[in-house]
Amino acid sequence: MELIRGIHNLRPRHLGSVVTIGNFDGVHRGHQVILAGLKEAGQALGLPDTVMVFEPQPQEFFQGGQAPARLMNWRDKIDALAATGVSRVLCVRFDEKFRGLTARQFVEHLLVQGLGCRHLVIGDDFRFGCDRGGDFAMLQASGREFGFEVKNTTTVVVQGGRVSSTRIRAAIKAGDFKLAENLLGRPYGVSGHVVHGDKLGRTLGVPTANIPPRRLHSPLSGIYTVTVEGAAEETVYGVTSVGRRPTVNGKDERIETYLLDFSGEIYGRRIHVTFHHKLREELKFDSLDALKVAMAKDIADARAYFGV
Repeated sequence: MELIRGIHNLRPRHLGSVVTIGNFDGVHRGHQVILAGLKEAGQALGLPDTVMVFEPQPQEFFQGGQAPARLMNWRDKIDALAATGVSRVLCVRFDEKFRGLTARQFVEHLLVQGLGCRHLVIGDDFRFGCDRGGDFAMLQASGREFGFEVKNTTTVVVQGGRVSSTRIRAAIKAGDFKLAENLLGRPYGVSGHVVHGDKLGRTLGVPTANIPPRRLHSPLSGIYTVTVEGAAEETVYGVTSVGRRPTVNGKDERIETYLLDFSGEIYGRRIHVTFHHKLREELKFDSLDALKVAMAKDIADARAYFGV
């Protein structure tokens, strides 16, 4: 898969493409159907398929910290898109300059002149352009003018409801990881390189592997049983805390994982943490001793959950 980092990196060889546009947060089963259809259209036309995503996501640009929690960081999204077999991903920087494009400029400059779009897959509720003039009908009219076909997306229904990033966030918040897995088409997890923390867990006898969230905020909050890939040759069981560590007046969000029956230095290693069960909410304890007791119970509960 080719990753095109920004509109300024589009080249003449990128002209002629089938295109879809969206956040693709989660790359869930609904997205997977869209992407499969996009690849089929590309094969029928003999053209590469291009997925256009935005960074930051538009809601994050406009709403900042009030934007919906992101299901996956940018790197995980790119990896998930690559796993579907798409040919190209164009990551567009959503900034003031891009925000200022009218719907007409978006179509002419990006879809036509930048990508040479021949076939576009989009939702019928998609709106774009600083004038809010871009909608499905406008794209259809533009397609007739510039010679590209516009196709509506297909709604995917699982367990009686539409598959959406919003529904997956709600499932994760509720600790329903089985539903989240059914909607995603894979277990929910996060990835990242292990970084140095403040070593508090080590002083409490519970050293943790810390990975940065790499997003404004996560849909996760609390203590979870997890499995970890990448720390060792085999899968490792663990307990992960996601939150701001209120007992020590923490400010930033952390993802900290205690690996059961594991020792070794893994700083800098990229690991993948898969979430299975929520043990409890994040709590503020009166003392570090009380926190230590709670952590010991979390570890015991995780061992009982996994049967190890």
